[in-house]
Amino acid sequence: MSYPEPVYTGGEGEINAEYRPAGTTPNLLTRDGGSTHYLATTESTHGEFGLYRITMGPRAGGPAEHFHRSISESFFVLDGTVRIYDGERWTDATAGDFLYVPQGGLHAFRNDSDEPASMLLLFTPGAPREEYFEKVGQVSDWPEKERAEFFVKHDTYWTG
Repeated sequence: MSYPEPVYTGGEGEINAEYRPAGTTPNLLTRDGGSTHYLATTESTHGEFGLYRITMGPRAGGPAEHFHRSISESFFVLDGTVRIYDGERWTDATAGDFLYVPQGGLHAFRNDSDEPASMLLLFTPGAPREEYFEKVGQVSDWPEKERAEFFVKHDTYWTG
């Protein structure tokens, strides 16, 4: 295996890094007391990846078993206990635990504990997940056809 073809072909390098301090206000607050930080979006990485820090409130639950056809998803637990499903079993993951789910891999996650939990979510290649995060909490009130279209648009396929 070799490195991909160069994307940058300039000679001297350039100043183009994006710094985000830890205390930056979250991009999204959720009803369960959680938050989402858009650390690196598809737009900012030119489609290479999307990286998000998710904080879930106590007993926040989470999405049911699903899979993605075009994106992989990786989970890195930062704090608390996140129950992760790898397609076969549920595991109580804690700080430092990691799960990689390739395209088509069944998975789910949730916070069932009495404490908050946080993790990094990495999607590759990048996909515009921001709209998904911002609207997924509203879709239960939508007509079935609109709800189904939303999930297909965002490469999310439920199994149950």
